[in-house]
Amino acid sequence: MRAAVLQLSAQGMSSTKLYNYIRIANKQGVKVLLLGEYTLNPFFKELQTLSASMIQEQADHQIKVLKELANSYKMTIVAPLVIVKKGKIYKTIAKFSPTSCSYYQQQLLINYPHWNEEKFFANEQKAIEAPLMFKVDGFKFAVMGGFELHFDEMFTQISAKSVDCILVPSVSTFDSYERWKALILSRAFTHNCYILRANRIGEYTDKECSWSFYGDSLLASPNGELLEHLGNKEELMIVDMSRSDIIKARKSWGFKETIHKRSLL
Repeated sequence: MRAAVLQLSAQGMSSTKLYNYIRIANKQGVKVLLLGEYTLNPFFKELQTLSASMIQEQADHQIKVLKELANSYKMTIVAPLVIVKKGKIYKTIAKFSPTSCSYYQQQLLINYPHWNEEKFFANEQKAIEAPLMFKVDGFKFAVMGGFELHFDEMFTQISAKSVDCILVPSVSTFDSYERWKALILSRAFTHNCYILRANRIGEYTDKECSWSFYGDSLLASPNGELLEHLGNKEELMIVDMSRSDIIKARKSWGFKETIHKRSLL
């Protein structure tokens, strides 16, 4: 499976870079493309200053563009989007395939005093359910928001699903580089699957502090190894993933088999 991460800063209403990079990815045989959080929308702190109508206008434009790109280049595009329904604002992750589109409403949102998405967005608070899952050429993907990667309950929902790769769009900042890398590698190892993470770049400054988004988009292997990663610049990262490597890792470590035997007792 050939996939790609497009590491960008916030693009606003401009689609030029999307068109250019997706053309390159298509020529390289990419089947799945992942974008980071708040790449197609302004950062959360900026979003709070906008009207629902402005947010909706931007979302409508981006949805139209992504549908067109997915269809034209026969590619599946996974992109976080902020959308508006009946005047309420929702944080979602959208999947655009050549023939359809679907939306995953992020279940767990950041709820800290300096960054309270849970309070701002209208996402429903309910019992944790399985995240968005889909297949491309027999390769099974799951999608989680960056914050959701911290919670064991999310992995409980996919542990029996034989997911080959977890796609993680994120917007990590505040020098959290090492902590995020450790988390991603550990999750990939204990679940013997790939994790492909797209983190945005750029900077947002308010009266309180400067929010520097450092990139470091990466691919973790089913053995918990760092296979590929980017720096802090705009870049397209193309990666190859192998089902045979996933199967080998699962046979070598036997984590699922150990649990399965006990479930029969």
